[in-house]
Amino acid sequence: MSLNEICRSIKKHNNFLITAHTSPEGDALGSVLGFYNLIKKLGKQAIIISDDQLPYGYDFLPGINHIRRLGKKFKYIKFDCLVVLDCADLKRTGRVYKLKTNSQPVLNIDHHISNQIFGDVNWVNPRASSCSEMIYHLHKRLGLAMDKDTALVLYTGMMTDTGSFRYSNTASSTFKAVAELLKFGVNVAQTYRYAYENIPPPEVRLLLKLLSKIKFFGQSRIAVFEINSELLRGKKIGIDLADHVLSFGRAIRGVEVVVLFKNNLRPKSQVRVNLRSQGRVDVNKIAAFFGGGGHKTAAGCTIPGGFLAARRKVIAKICQSLK
Repeated sequence: MSLNEICRSIKKHNNFLITAHTSPEGDALGSVLGFYNLIKKLGKQAIIISDDQLPYGYDFLPGINHIRRLGKKFKYIKFDCLVVLDCADLKRTGRVYKLKTNSQPVLNIDHHISNQIFGDVNWVNPRASSCSEMIYHLHKRLGLAMDKDTALVLYTGMMTDTGSFRYSNTASSTFKAVAELLKFGVNVAQTYRYAYENIPPPEVRLLLKLLSKIKFFGQSRIAVFEINSELLRGKKIGIDLADHVLSFGRAIRGVEVVVLFKNNLRPKSQVRVNLRSQGRVDVNKIAAFFGGGGHKTAAGCTIPGGFLAARRKVIAKICQSLK
Protein backbone atom coordinates (compact mmCIF):
# COMPACT_ATOMS: atom_id res chain seq x y z
CA MET A 1 0.00 0.00 0.00
CA SER A 2 1.11 3.54 -0.61
CA LEU A 3 1.45 7.02 0.79
CA ASN A 4 -1.70 7.99 -1.11
CA GLU A 5 -3.75 5.40 0.76
CA ILE A 6 -2.40 6.67 4.09
CA CYS A 7 -3.50 10.18 3.09
CA ARG A 8 -7.00 8.94 2.22
CA SER A 9 -7.29 7.15 5.55
CA ILE A 10 -6.19 10.25 7.47
CA LYS A 11 -8.79 12.37 5.69
CA LYS A 12 -11.46 9.75 6.37
CA HIS A 13 -11.03 9.62 10.17
CA ASN A 14 -11.26 12.29 12.86
CA ASN A 15 -9.96 10.91 16.16
CA PHE A 16 -6.54 9.27 16.26
CA LEU A 17 -4.63 7.23 18.83
CA ILE A 18 -0.91 7.51 18.02
CA THR A 19 1.79 5.20 19.37
CA ALA A 20 5.22 3.73 18.61
CA HIS A 21 7.40 0.90 19.91
CA THR A 22 8.28 0.40 23.56
CA SER A 23 11.63 1.84 24.71
CA PRO A 24 11.10 4.85 22.42
CA GLU A 25 14.17 6.67 21.10
CA GLY A 26 14.71 9.73 18.93
CA ASP A 27 12.96 8.52 15.80
CA ALA A 28 9.95 7.11 17.64
CA LEU A 29 9.53 10.40 19.51
CA GLY A 30 10.12 12.53 16.44
CA SER A 31 7.65 10.63 14.29
CA VAL A 32 4.80 10.51 16.84
CA LEU A 33 5.17 14.21 17.62
CA GLY A 34 5.44 15.08 13.93
CA PHE A 35 2.34 13.04 13.13
CA TYR A 36 0.46 14.58 16.07
CA ASN A 37 1.23 18.08 14.74
CA LEU A 38 0.04 17.01 11.29
CA ILE A 39 -3.29 15.80 12.66
CA LYS A 40 -3.83 18.99 14.64
CA LYS A 41 -3.14 21.09 11.53
CA LEU A 42 -5.95 19.21 9.80
CA GLY A 43 -8.32 20.24 12.60
CA LYS A 44 -8.69 16.68 13.89
CA GLN A 45 -8.25 15.14 17.35
CA ALA A 46 -5.34 13.00 18.50
CA ILE A 47 -3.69 11.54 21.58
CA ILE A 48 -0.23 9.95 21.89
CA ILE A 49 0.16 7.04 24.30
CA SER A 50 3.32 5.12 25.18
CA ASP A 51 3.56 1.94 27.23
CA ASP A 52 7.03 3.01 28.42
CA GLN A 53 8.54 5.95 30.22
CA LEU A 54 10.20 8.45 27.92
CA PRO A 55 13.99 8.30 27.55
CA TYR A 56 16.21 10.77 29.37
CA GLY A 57 17.35 13.90 27.59
CA TYR A 58 14.52 14.46 25.11
CA ASP A 59 12.60 17.04 27.11
CA PHE A 60 13.90 19.67 24.66
CA LEU A 61 11.46 18.38 22.04
CA PRO A 62 8.48 20.73 21.70
CA GLY A 63 5.23 18.97 22.55
CA ILE A 64 6.91 16.12 24.47
CA ASN A 65 4.29 16.65 27.20
CA HIS A 66 1.64 15.47 24.74
CA ILE A 67 2.95 11.91 25.08
CA ARG A 68 0.96 10.17 27.83
CA ARG A 69 2.06 7.07 29.73
CA LEU A 70 -0.43 4.22 29.44
CA GLY A 71 -2.63 3.85 32.51
CA LYS A 72 -6.05 2.69 33.65
CA LYS A 73 -7.65 6.01 32.73
CA PHE A 74 -7.07 5.20 29.05
CA LYS A 75 -8.87 1.87 29.18
CA TYR A 76 -12.00 3.22 27.55
CA ILE A 77 -10.48 5.94 25.40
CA LYS A 78 -12.46 6.78 22.27
CA PHE A 79 -10.72 6.88 18.89
CA ASP A 80 -11.61 5.81 15.39
CA CYS A 81 -8.12 5.06 14.04
CA LEU A 82 -4.94 3.60 15.58
CA VAL A 83 -1.69 4.90 14.08
CA VAL A 84 1.44 2.83 14.77
CA LEU A 85 4.74 4.49 13.89
CA ASP A 86 8.33 3.18 13.69
CA CYS A 87 7.24 -0.28 14.81
CA ALA A 88 7.84 -3.54 12.93
CA ASP A 89 5.43 -5.63 15.01
CA LEU A 90 2.11 -4.54 16.52
CA LYS A 91 2.96 -6.24 19.82
CA ARG A 92 6.07 -4.03 20.13
CA THR A 93 3.68 -1.24 21.13
CA GLY A 94 3.40 -3.03 24.48
CA ARG A 95 -0.17 -2.97 25.78
CA VAL A 96 -1.28 -0.01 23.70
CA TYR A 97 -2.56 -2.12 20.80
CA LYS A 98 -4.97 -3.83 23.23
CA LEU A 99 -6.91 -0.55 23.48
CA LYS A 100 -8.10 -1.22 19.95
CA THR A 101 -11.40 -2.95 19.23
CA ASN A 102 -12.28 -4.69 15.98
CA SER A 103 -13.91 -1.58 14.55
CA GLN A 104 -10.83 0.67 14.47
CA PRO A 105 -8.43 0.38 11.53
CA VAL A 106 -4.66 0.36 12.05
CA LEU A 107 -2.37 2.61 10.02
CA ASN A 108 1.13 1.11 9.93
CA ILE A 109 3.86 3.63 8.98
CA ASP A 110 7.38 2.27 9.30
CA HIS A 111 10.83 1.91 7.69
CA HIS A 112 12.01 -1.41 9.17
CA ILE A 113 12.75 -4.14 6.65
CA SER A 114 11.41 -6.65 9.19
CA ASN A 115 7.95 -5.00 9.33
CA GLN A 116 5.20 -7.63 9.49
CA ILE A 117 2.63 -5.60 7.48
CA PHE A 118 0.16 -5.81 10.35
CA GLY A 119 -1.97 -2.78 9.49
CA ASP A 120 -5.24 -2.37 7.64
CA VAL A 121 -3.34 0.29 5.71
CA ASN A 122 0.44 -0.13 5.45
CA TRP A 123 3.08 2.32 4.28
CA VAL A 124 6.41 0.59 4.84
CA ASN A 125 9.51 2.01 3.17
CA PRO A 126 12.79 0.29 4.17
CA ARG A 127 14.70 2.76 1.97
CA ALA A 128 13.72 5.67 4.21
CA SER A 129 16.36 6.73 6.72
CA SER A 130 13.78 6.93 9.49
CA CYS A 131 10.08 7.05 10.22
CA SER A 132 10.53 10.77 10.84
CA GLU A 133 11.65 11.22 7.23
CA MET A 134 8.46 9.46 6.13
CA ILE A 135 6.35 11.83 8.24
CA TYR A 136 8.15 14.75 6.57
CA HIS A 137 7.03 13.44 3.16
CA LEU A 138 3.52 12.90 4.53
CA HIS A 139 3.39 16.58 5.51
CA LYS A 140 4.37 17.54 1.98
CA ARG A 141 1.90 15.19 0.30
CA LEU A 142 -0.95 16.59 2.38
CA GLY A 143 0.10 20.12 1.43
CA LEU A 144 0.63 21.21 5.04
CA ALA A 145 2.91 24.08 5.93
CA MET A 146 6.00 23.14 7.93
CA ASP A 147 6.67 24.95 11.22
CA LYS A 148 9.63 25.32 13.58
CA ASP A 149 8.43 22.81 16.21
CA THR A 150 7.64 20.09 13.67
CA ALA A 151 10.93 20.72 11.88
CA LEU A 152 12.86 20.18 15.13
CA VAL A 153 11.16 16.90 16.11
CA LEU A 154 11.50 15.45 12.60
CA TYR A 155 15.13 16.55 12.31
CA THR A 156 15.87 14.91 15.68
CA GLY A 157 14.33 11.65 14.48
CA MET A 158 16.39 11.66 11.28
CA MET A 159 19.60 12.64 13.06
CA THR A 160 19.39 9.95 15.74
CA ASP A 161 18.33 7.10 13.43
CA THR A 162 21.18 7.79 11.01
CA GLY A 163 23.83 8.14 13.72
CA SER A 164 24.14 11.84 12.92
CA PHE A 165 23.97 11.04 9.19
CA ARG A 166 26.89 8.58 9.35
CA TYR A 167 25.08 5.27 8.81
CA SER A 168 24.37 3.60 5.48
CA ASN A 169 20.64 4.39 5.73
CA THR A 170 21.50 8.04 5.03
CA ALA A 171 20.52 8.89 1.44
CA SER A 172 20.26 11.96 -0.77
CA SER A 173 16.55 12.14 0.09
CA THR A 174 17.52 12.44 3.76
CA PHE A 175 19.75 15.45 3.10
CA LYS A 176 17.09 17.06 0.90
CA ALA A 177 14.55 16.72 3.72
CA VAL A 178 17.04 18.04 6.30
CA ALA A 179 17.92 21.02 4.10
CA GLU A 180 14.24 21.95 4.02
CA LEU A 181 13.84 21.54 7.79
CA LEU A 182 16.86 23.71 8.56
CA LYS A 183 15.09 26.64 6.92
CA PHE A 184 12.81 26.72 9.96
CA GLY A 185 15.55 27.53 12.46
CA VAL A 186 16.66 24.13 13.73
CA ASN A 187 19.81 24.61 15.81
CA VAL A 188 21.96 21.71 14.60
CA ALA A 189 24.74 22.00 17.21
CA GLN A 190 22.35 22.38 20.13
CA THR A 191 20.17 19.47 19.02
CA TYR A 192 23.25 17.24 18.79
CA ARG A 193 24.35 18.24 22.30
CA TYR A 194 20.91 17.51 23.74
CA ALA A 195 20.80 14.05 22.14
CA TYR A 196 24.40 12.87 22.51
CA GLU A 197 26.36 15.08 24.92
CA ASN A 198 24.02 15.02 27.87
CA ILE A 199 25.22 12.27 30.22
CA PRO A 200 24.69 13.16 33.90
CA PRO A 201 28.04 13.15 35.80
CA PRO A 202 27.00 10.37 38.27
CA GLU A 203 26.41 7.99 35.38
CA VAL A 204 29.77 8.55 33.71
CA ARG A 205 31.33 6.10 36.20
CA LEU A 206 28.80 3.46 35.24
CA LEU A 207 29.55 4.02 31.56
CA LEU A 208 33.27 3.63 32.23
CA LYS A 209 32.59 0.39 34.11
CA LEU A 210 30.52 -0.94 31.20
CA LEU A 211 33.21 -0.09 28.66
CA SER A 212 35.95 -1.65 30.78
CA LYS A 213 34.15 -5.02 30.75
CA ILE A 214 34.16 -5.35 26.96
CA LYS A 215 34.69 -8.89 25.61
CA PHE A 216 35.87 -9.90 22.16
CA PHE A 217 34.96 -12.97 20.13
CA GLY A 218 35.50 -14.24 16.60
CA GLN A 219 39.13 -13.09 16.33
CA SER A 220 38.15 -9.69 17.81
CA ARG A 221 35.59 -9.04 15.06
CA ILE A 222 32.74 -9.20 17.60
CA ALA A 223 32.63 -6.77 20.53
CA VAL A 224 30.29 -7.68 23.41
CA PHE A 225 28.99 -5.63 26.31
CA GLU A 226 26.69 -6.70 29.15
CA ILE A 227 24.42 -4.67 31.41
CA ASN A 228 23.37 -7.10 34.10
CA SER A 229 21.44 -6.88 37.35
CA GLU A 230 24.59 -7.00 39.46
CA LEU A 231 26.03 -3.97 37.69
CA LEU A 232 22.81 -2.00 38.16
CA ARG A 233 22.08 -3.11 41.73
CA GLY A 234 21.32 -0.14 43.97
CA LYS A 235 21.70 2.37 41.13
CA LYS A 236 19.00 4.65 39.78
CA ILE A 237 19.66 5.05 36.07
CA GLY A 238 17.96 8.00 34.42
CA ILE A 239 19.62 7.63 31.03
CA ASP A 240 19.81 4.74 28.56
CA LEU A 241 23.52 4.17 28.05
CA ALA A 242 23.01 1.65 25.24
CA ASP A 243 23.65 4.09 22.38
CA HIS A 244 26.88 5.32 23.93
CA VAL A 245 28.12 1.77 24.50
CA LEU A 246 27.20 0.60 21.00
CA SER A 247 28.79 3.65 19.37
CA PHE A 248 32.01 3.01 21.28
CA GLY A 249 32.06 -0.60 20.04
CA ARG A 250 31.57 0.46 16.42
CA ALA A 251 34.58 2.77 16.71
CA ILE A 252 37.00 -0.09 17.47
CA ARG A 253 39.23 -1.03 14.53
CA GLY A 254 38.48 -4.48 13.14
CA VAL A 255 35.14 -4.89 14.92
CA GLU A 256 32.39 -5.87 12.49
CA VAL A 257 29.53 -6.58 14.92
CA VAL A 258 28.76 -5.05 18.32
CA VAL A 259 26.37 -6.78 20.72
CA LEU A 260 24.85 -5.46 23.92
CA PHE A 261 23.15 -7.91 26.29
CA LYS A 262 20.87 -6.34 28.87
CA ASN A 263 18.66 -7.78 31.61
CA ASN A 264 15.02 -7.28 30.74
CA LEU A 265 13.12 -5.67 33.61
CA ARG A 266 9.75 -7.03 32.50
CA PRO A 267 9.80 -10.03 32.58
CA LYS A 268 13.08 -10.66 34.38
CA SER A 269 13.75 -14.09 32.86
CA GLN A 270 14.69 -12.57 29.50
CA VAL A 271 17.72 -10.90 27.97
CA ARG A 272 17.39 -7.97 25.58
CA VAL A 273 19.94 -8.08 22.75
CA ASN A 274 20.96 -5.06 20.66
CA LEU A 275 23.06 -5.65 17.55
CA ARG A 276 25.03 -3.24 15.37
CA SER A 277 26.96 -4.09 12.22
CA GLN A 278 29.48 -2.29 10.06
CA GLY A 279 27.68 -3.68 7.01
CA ARG A 280 29.16 -7.07 6.18
CA VAL A 281 26.89 -8.96 8.59
CA ASP A 282 23.12 -8.58 8.23
CA VAL A 283 22.11 -8.34 11.89
CA ASN A 284 18.42 -8.13 10.95
CA LYS A 285 18.64 -11.78 9.86
CA ILE A 286 20.35 -12.72 13.12
CA ALA A 287 17.72 -10.90 15.18
CA ALA A 288 14.93 -12.48 13.11
CA PHE A 289 16.32 -15.94 13.88
CA PHE A 290 15.65 -15.19 17.56
CA GLY A 291 12.22 -13.64 16.92
CA GLY A 292 13.34 -10.02 16.59
CA GLY A 293 14.21 -7.74 13.69
CA GLY A 294 15.22 -4.28 12.58
CA HIS A 295 17.64 -3.18 9.87
CA LYS A 296 20.64 -4.74 8.16
CA THR A 297 23.07 -2.76 10.35
CA ALA A 298 20.94 -2.26 13.49
CA ALA A 299 18.54 -4.77 15.01
CA GLY A 300 17.41 -6.33 18.26
CA CYS A 301 15.66 -9.28 19.85
CA THR A 302 14.67 -10.72 23.22
CA ILE A 303 15.88 -14.16 24.30
CA PRO A 304 14.44 -16.15 27.22
CA GLY A 305 16.90 -17.34 29.85
CA GLY A 306 20.13 -15.96 31.25
CA PHE A 307 23.16 -14.09 29.97
CA LEU A 308 25.47 -17.04 29.37
CA ALA A 309 22.99 -19.00 27.26
CA ALA A 310 21.91 -15.92 25.30
CA ARG A 311 25.51 -14.91 24.63
CA ARG A 312 26.49 -18.40 23.48
CA LYS A 313 23.58 -18.62 21.02
CA VAL A 314 23.97 -15.14 19.56
CA ILE A 315 27.76 -15.27 19.21
CA ALA A 316 27.54 -18.66 17.49
CA LYS A 317 25.02 -17.24 14.99
CA ILE A 318 27.19 -14.19 14.26
CA CYS A 319 30.27 -16.35 13.78
CA GLN A 320 28.41 -18.33 11.11
CA SER A 321 27.76 -15.07 9.24
CA LEU A 322 31.43 -14.05 9.47
CA LYS A 323 32.72 -17.20 7.77
